[in-house]
Amino acid sequence: MDLDLTGKRAVVTGGSRGIGLAVAEVLAAEGADLALVARGESALSAAADRLAGQRTKVLPVVADTTDDASVAAMAERVTAELGGVDILVNCAAEAATGARTPLAELRDEDLRRQVETKVLGYLRCARAFAPGMRARGWGRIVNVSGLNARTASSTFGSIRNVAVAAMTKNLADELGPSGITVTVVHPGFTVTEPVTAMLASRAAERGITAAEAEAELAAGVSIGRLVTAAEVADVVAFLASPRSAAINGDAIAAGGGQSGAIHY
Repeated sequence: MDLDLTGKRAVVTGGSRGIGLAVAEVLAAEGADLALVARGESALSAAADRLAGQRTKVLPVVADTTDDASVAAMAERVTAELGGVDILVNCAAEAATGARTPLAELRDEDLRRQVETKVLGYLRCARAFAPGMRARGWGRIVNVSGLNARTASSTFGSIRNVAVAAMTKNLADELGPSGITVTVVHPGFTVTEPVTAMLASRAAERGITAAEAEAELAAGVSIGRLVTAAEVADVVAFLASPRSAAINGDAIAAGGGQSGAIHY
């Protein structure tokens, strides 16, 4: 299926690695021009080099989505250099461990940091790019959240991800009449560098292989394995496309299926 993304202009935050980079690769392959946004300049440069062969414009932009002024400067530069922005994929966030932290060990500053990055960071970027989308009468905003929104395994992970879903629905209802859809994607544990490192650590602690540690983590996944970043990216790319017009404000799970869970 042609996703009709040729010539579209997309911004991907957290675009230097993991799911964000995988999303950027799919969007570029589909013909979209891209702005990759991240805090680390060297990783961002490497990501841009990796996409250089796609024959679309790739603009690496160093920015911190926890800072209003940084987001505003990023949006101004991207809009000027790409000539506008049609698609925003919010993916800049700290990796979650999925492990429960006891109540006595939950620290206010940790929650503030998580909300500042994943909730307010997403909101800042949406606020920066939505006016241009509204003026053109079309746009897509895809917020990458996580299945902690549907489980109680991590207190702060659940709080931040539920907040992203709630924000998504509110923005969708406001912006939908202007031709802008807003959706949220919930990956589960996904094969990325942080998860690979976590599995290696678990394997070393328990004296098992990394493959055995991964199999344990995937025990509750309906397809029997962890999904890859590229597989999540395919879902995001569809939601970022004109083909997804029938979906707005909803959460799409992209974790391979939770065994036993029914969401309706």
